[in-house]
Amino acid sequence: MRVLLVHNSHHSNSPSGEQRVVDDESALLEAAGVTVLKYFRGSDEITGFSVRRRIELPIRPIWSVEDTRGIADVIERHAPDLLHVHNVYPLISPGVIRVADRLGVPVVQTVHNYRHVCANGSYFRDGHVCMDCADSRSGWPAVAHGCYRGSRVQSVVMATALRLHVSTWQQVRLFLPVTEFMAKHLRSVGIAPQRIRVKPNFAADPGLAGPAGRSLLYVGRLAEEKGLRALLSAWERSRHPAFDELLIAGEGPLRRAVEDVVARCPNIRYLGILPRSQVHERMNTAGAVVIPSLWFEGFPITVVEAYSHGRPVVATRLGSLGSVVDERVGWTFPPGAGELRNVLDGIRPDELQEKGARARQRYLERYSPRSALRDLLAAYDVALTPTTSDKGQCDGPAGPAPPQAKEFRGRPCASST
Repeated sequence: MRVLLVHNSHHSNSPSGEQRVVDDESALLEAAGVTVLKYFRGSDEITGFSVRRRIELPIRPIWSVEDTRGIADVIERHAPDLLHVHNVYPLISPGVIRVADRLGVPVVQTVHNYRHVCANGSYFRDGHVCMDCADSRSGWPAVAHGCYRGSRVQSVVMATALRLHVSTWQQVRLFLPVTEFMAKHLRSVGIAPQRIRVKPNFAADPGLAGPAGRSLLYVGRLAEEKGLRALLSAWERSRHPAFDELLIAGEGPLRRAVEDVVARCPNIRYLGILPRSQVHERMNTAGAVVIPSLWFEGFPITVVEAYSHGRPVVATRLGSLGSVVDERVGWTFPPGAGELRNVLDGIRPDELQEKGARARQRYLERYSPRSALRDLLAAYDVALTPTTSDKGQCDGPAGPAPPQAKEFRGRPCASST
């Protein structure tokens, strides 16, 4: 089986969990014997663009001549059975989906955000959740507010791309949202339920964790939308009987605010940016992990990693977080410092171990590498099964004979084009 992965990574100064998902799934597939072809671009490339390519840059979210030709060339030379898209902005463009469809290669997309409708992909602006574009379907609110990179001009381009490619997304055989909340979002914007299959994120298994510790751990970007101010305020005002200290790891625009609070609160420690190995060490000795986000997260890898270490999660009951965190494996609350304070005051030390054990079990059942491979191959099986709407007269890819999900027979009609 040959799978062509397509992904546009974000700027390295704005790290995203998307790239980790792409890299981890690629390694998972290769270990299972799948041939993985990679068509990757990165936003960091832009700084090295020539004058001509910089001139073309504004229209690339709408249609990238370079990348549609590049994808066509890869398909013609390597004849992949399936094209798996993650992010296509700003360089690659959704045009590659049309190319794959024309060449008879089924397409699946992992959905990490809300950019089928929202220009900035987050449904968040000016410190609050914003659904204006979902309600209007015109894209004009994004332009009026300069939602894409804070620029009205760039927002015009992105809003135009979203409108022009509504029909393009209809050519995707199967969407793989990372949470049920995101699946609901896709259904609300007109994607048929039979073309949606939830495929959660996953993390490597660190093994059994030790007993719950007495620290509350925050790992993530130090930004307004992450609810960091609410966390700091709630911590200062609460008794937090289950925790002795708050640990904060990450970097971002609110670093100075964090350092100011740390200077006057001896039970808050700022750890800076930690490598993943040290993040895991901190999780292994923590009592719980906190995610106080104010926006509709995708599916933070931090949640999966916390569960893998047997640590419960304290999270806002908002968007996707409400799909993956509940009272069995953590504590949820409406966004706000007052609500978080009440939660911290009410957590008993004995609950940390109890809910942590259930979090570990949920990880093993839903978010382990074994579960991820099972779900991914099952999704590929569905996408490769010919439907009555398929074009052309070729037999198309025959589905795999269960239970050997990776043993596919046949290949799409790319070679006949």
